[in-house]
Amino acid sequence: MEDIAPIAVLMDELRSEDVQLRLNAIHSIPTIALALGPDRARDELVPFLQDSVDDEDEVLLALAKELGRNFEEYIGGKQFAHVLLGPLENLSAVEETLVRDKAAESIAKIAEVLSTPQIEEFYIPLLKRLSQGEWFTSRTSSAALYPPVYSKVSWSIQEDLRKGFAALGADDTPMVRRAAAKWLGPFVKNLSKQHVLSDGLPIYRRLQSDDQDSVRLLTVEDLIVIAKQLTPPEVKEQLLKQIRHSIADKSWRVRYMAATHFNELAEAVGTELVREELIGQYVQLLKDNEAEVRTAAAGQIPGFSKLLEKEVILARIVPCVRDLSHDASQHVRAALANHISGLAPLLGRDATIEHLLPLFLHLLKDEFPEVRLNVISKLETVNGVIDIELLSDSLLPAIVELAEDKSWRVRQAIIEYIPLLATQLGKPFFDEQLGNLCMSWLGDTVFSIRESATINLKKLTEVFGVDWAKVQIVPKVMGMGQHPNYLYRMTTVQAITTIAPSLNLAIVQAEIIGPLLQLAEDPIPNIRFNVAKSLEILAITYGNTTEGREFIRQNIIPVLEQQKTDSDADVRYFAARALQKASADMLGKC
Repeated sequence: MEDIAPIAVLMDELRSEDVQLRLNAIHSIPTIALALGPDRARDELVPFLQDSVDDEDEVLLALAKELGRNFEEYIGGKQFAHVLLGPLENLSAVEETLVRDKAAESIAKIAEVLSTPQIEEFYIPLLKRLSQGEWFTSRTSSAALYPPVYSKVSWSIQEDLRKGFAALGADDTPMVRRAAAKWLGPFVKNLSKQHVLSDGLPIYRRLQSDDQDSVRLLTVEDLIVIAKQLTPPEVKEQLLKQIRHSIADKSWRVRYMAATHFNELAEAVGTELVREELIGQYVQLLKDNEAEVRTAAAGQIPGFSKLLEKEVILARIVPCVRDLSHDASQHVRAALANHISGLAPLLGRDATIEHLLPLFLHLLKDEFPEVRLNVISKLETVNGVIDIELLSDSLLPAIVELAEDKSWRVRQAIIEYIPLLATQLGKPFFDEQLGNLCMSWLGDTVFSIRESATINLKKLTEVFGVDWAKVQIVPKVMGMGQHPNYLYRMTTVQAITTIAPSLNLAIVQAEIIGPLLQLAEDPIPNIRFNVAKSLEILAITYGNTTEGREFIRQNIIPVLEQQKTDSDADVRYFAARALQKASADMLGKC
């Protein structure tokens, strides 16, 4: 009876009307296989799974995943891995794309452990059946199954595989041609140079001139793979026409793909073709009618410019950059702002000041917050080439505007760049221009901003040092502890908790502990238990010296003992936890 139980339970659960129960059954297949042992798992479990093609996509997807997770280990090892191809073949032909893709992925994983005889006896017939299937679904799945085994089979079978893949590239159904275009690159990587030219190129050319743009856009990555396997003269002879066609395609989606992968293409075709042909093509993309294409092309500016000489960048690329900085689309300007700084190291100091500085200043005044934010986030690159003070007059208004932006996410983003700016601008400039701004964030209405503001103060302390923090930060933070609004008092406590590890014991004793202990008696329970948390951090931070332990014994432990009897349960809990850690810390270090 026990022998029958595992498979019977699985069969019952897979027939259940409850999808979750069927899913759980699929996830328990490895356990059931272990219970059955390798022989019965092969003879009973796998055939049962092959027959139970459930109509729920979620269950089928789970099955396809499980069979690709080294499942051969449960059925006797690699020599029996081909047995799993049966159920996965059925899953490769279902209607739902996600299931088919996962089944094909699992078949490819199994192919890695199959021997050449296993591949030729079991895998290749499966591949032929799928490739010649009546329904497009199986033909679509088959495209992914050519690359994993091509290099493992005999030359005669390789020839059949090349012909089979070519047939997929010429299929009547666009979805099959799409799959062929998607997997042509990985397939071509396995071909010899001779077969790239004799077989790979004709398939690529057919797909690249397809009447469906959804097929053509996938050939851009195939083009790069093929170009990498050819010499620059061969690329010029065999692919130049296709490169021009893809970049000037009538569909913006194809041009978008070309723009997105432009740097990879440029590196693949070689320097000579870049200079002769691709500069003009790139300028064409930067001036494209569609904003999406210009946005993608703008993202390639620094990478492509690295392949060019300085004079060429100034003559051909910089005029386009100037136009893009005034582009009607905010997304194009934002992409440019994110990448324009990459030109500064390539142009050097004088050319950056003459050509790029006016563009930085213009973008810093952009009406769209993301544009200004992107310029500021990349100032480190510019600062290595020119003095950032050249930007300071425009930089400050931009920072102030972003700091007061109505979107709290914009305010939070600018806070995160403040320590970087502080490093570049220096202490006097920062104190004069940005110090008050950093403190104002502590009173923001959004908690995430107040939290980021306290982390910002900690980072600034690490940049400018403890003595600076004692004068510029601590008095202002502690002053907020007397504010009638409890949120300000809470911020004081949270700021102390964050900053304390970056300070020293002398400052904590002189400036912080007194006001903090007063807040331990605050009427708001939230503030009292946050004080307990803060005292815990102070105890852990400063309990490693004799002086620190004495400070804890005199100042922290008595207050925590008192809080242990607080009327609020949360305060009692955090006080007890802090007391336990403080005591353990002191005992451990005594």
